[in-house]
Amino acid sequence: MNRRLYMIAAACCLALFLTAGCQTAYYAAWEKLGKEKRHLLRDNVEEATDAQKEASDQFKDALTRMKEMYGFDGGDLERYYNLLKDDFEESEARAREVHERVASVEQIANDLFKEWSNEIKEIKAAKLRSQSMQSLRDTKKRYTRFHAALKKAESRMDPVLDQFRDNVLYLKHNLNAQAIGALKKEADKIEVEVTSLIGDMKKSIAEAETFLKDFK
Repeated sequence: MNRRLYMIAAACCLALFLTAGCQTAYYAAWEKLGKEKRHLLRDNVEEATDAQKEASDQFKDALTRMKEMYGFDGGDLERYYNLLKDDFEESEARAREVHERVASVEQIANDLFKEWSNEIKEIKAAKLRSQSMQSLRDTKKRYTRFHAALKKAESRMDPVLDQFRDNVLYLKHNLNAQAIGALKKEADKIEVEVTSLIGDMKKSIAEAETFLKDFK
């Protein structure tokens, strides 16, 4: 299947899932395209990782812009405000995408593990059943470690966005050099938060890579 058809199929599957709210139909549509739940989980973990990388870069860009503004020494302050506002809105969009990807990972992982557990009960051979159960336990253990890192990184985004939003709104209401001076006091605090966020995202991405390496 070429990329264009694949993307169309993906969009149709997602639309079906969202409009009908039927996970069974969603998975059935993907199965017709040759993708089982484990394939979908891999895809969504990779997409969540990509979303985190993009969000991390955007937060760094927004912090850089904010630090540039703190060094304001005359010029077009409204231009700085508009640029900062754009950076905030882009950061908000990137964060929203991460939230959506995390939710997809969680949904598919839960459905996969439930299906896997139920299918194990259908295996008659004791040795095969035992091996499958061990494989499930190992996979869930690795997923739990990855998921914990993913959720920690996700939880860091909204507090940072709140601080960015506060700065943007304050500047909007007080578009003058004195406002810049007041906001400088928040600079160190925001930088610490962004640095922690980026660090947690790197750990989450590393855990995702470890999980995917052993998840076939």
